[in-house]
Amino acid sequence: MSIERFETGPRMSQVVVHGNTVYLAGVVANKAKGKSTTEQTQEILSIIDGHLAKAGTDKSKLLSTNIYITDMKNFAEMNAVWDKWVSPGNTPARATVQAGLAAAEYLVEIMVVAAK
Repeated sequence: MSIERFETGPRMSQVVVHGNTVYLAGVVANKAKGKSTTEQTQEILSIIDGHLAKAGTDKSKLLSTNIYITDMKNFAEMNAVWDKWVSPGNTPARATVQAGLAAAEYLVEIMVVAAK
């Protein structure tokens, strides 16, 4: 089976497609960096939509999601955005953990795996 990579750099690829499975690297907000959990989550999910489309799939085919959040006090705020975005009836397996991220201005990072 072939492997396709999109937005590949020296350290990582943003999207890797192997067979009918699409793997996304962790996505953080660039424009909303330093802004609220709501704004960062909205931007991240928009970026995810774009990556999935580039790979020939969409959020209705999510298999699993890992969400990293810097402070669990923002869990409900992040979930409010997630719940409006996620495809009803097609929710993925999901884990959410509190973690330190690459920069203090990042409050949320999301990584997904989807089927094609």
